[in-house]
Amino acid sequence: MPRRTNNALASLALLGSLLLGGTAAAKETPAAAIPLNELRAFADVFNQIRLNYVEEIDDKTLLESAIRGMLSDLDPHSNYLAGDALTDLQTNSTGEFSGLGLEITTENGFIKVITPIDETPAQRAGIEAGDLIIRLDNEPVKGMGVDEAIERMRGPIGSKIDVTIAREGESQPFTLTLQRDKVKVASVRKRWLEPGYGYLRIAQFQANTGGDVETALESLMSEQELRGLVLDLRNNPGGVLGASIDVAGHFLEGGTVVYTEGRARNSEVKYNASASDTTKGTPVVVLINGGSASASEIVAGALQDHRRAVIMGTESFGKGSVQTVVPLNEERAIKLTTALYFTPNGRSIQATGIEPDIAVERAKVTAIRRRPRLSESDLSGHLENANGEERDEPVPPSTGSLLERDNQLYEALTLLKGLHILGLNSYG
Repeated sequence: MPRRTNNALASLALLGSLLLGGTAAAKETPAAAIPLNELRAFADVFNQIRLNYVEEIDDKTLLESAIRGMLSDLDPHSNYLAGDALTDLQTNSTGEFSGLGLEITTENGFIKVITPIDETPAQRAGIEAGDLIIRLDNEPVKGMGVDEAIERMRGPIGSKIDVTIAREGESQPFTLTLQRDKVKVASVRKRWLEPGYGYLRIAQFQANTGGDVETALESLMSEQELRGLVLDLRNNPGGVLGASIDVAGHFLEGGTVVYTEGRARNSEVKYNASASDTTKGTPVVVLINGGSASASEIVAGALQDHRRAVIMGTESFGKGSVQTVVPLNEERAIKLTTALYFTPNGRSIQATGIEPDIAVERAKVTAIRRRPRLSESDLSGHLENANGEERDEPVPPSTGSLLERDNQLYEALTLLKGLHILGLNSYG
């Protein structure tokens, strides 16, 4: 066995004491036998790097690298938070930072785009959910962690960065030059699609999203009768769990929204909606796609299981895990996957996603050119209507341009119109 220095032995002793003592949460479960051979191997590798690596590396850096390695091998969402990473975590919940505006994860060693955030440099440049980022400023990202990639993509407002992307269906990677900007995620936006039919877009679940949704709904309903509502969760990467509970509560009359299960005693929790459907049973269509993740899937799954809304679009991302931030000290923490969440009917969507009730792929649809219209009333000498009514001049449909811009939204509006014609709502 290679000779160990006192420092290496001290590190081994420290690691052993941590494993034996553990955190308060770990003490609640019986400790497994400590793998002494692996601990010795760790100390040996630690010592070999300290003594023989081509460049000198201090013990603190090596130990932090070991922690990062332990967490990165668990799953894509567990990681080590130090310095700016902790600040970034808080920034994400408030929705304001300087950068490109991308929600990312790792896949096969590369950085994968979950979704671009609305009205950001990334979205304006045309980056899409599912794109693989393979270089940043011509530096390969293979093996780069999410935190490091985020750090490189953020920077001063106005500074530029080259992002090289591999996209399914494209024969060659291509490079986009993006200019960093202030990214302010507008959590909730509202508008009317047509008289009586409202549109609510949630871009990200932030701490105040539940209240913003309530304000938006009340505003719409104060302006005119709300016959139907499209809730757009496409390319929404999720966010604050509590916000998803609040949002679902605005469409449900109580009941379970989601429940979680894990190994830790306090990981088994059931979250219920308040009995306060703000819309009073107004028909709802929820739009989802491959960029809808986490909290978005909680809302879509809850409304689907309670048969409160029709889910339309394409299969969601499939992030059904819960992360807990465990502080180590004032400057460091770990984000650890501690539980899986389940829809009210007991469905785990981890790695499977939410299946829409009506599948509608995003497509470019162009209406066939309208031909001159000829009817009975145009014929010379035609008989008049028996009730004395006259045909109104045809009005081009206001949704024609919507069909071309966003066929999924067009289909959602069409479905809502049908539900209204039949006099259907969610409570009979």
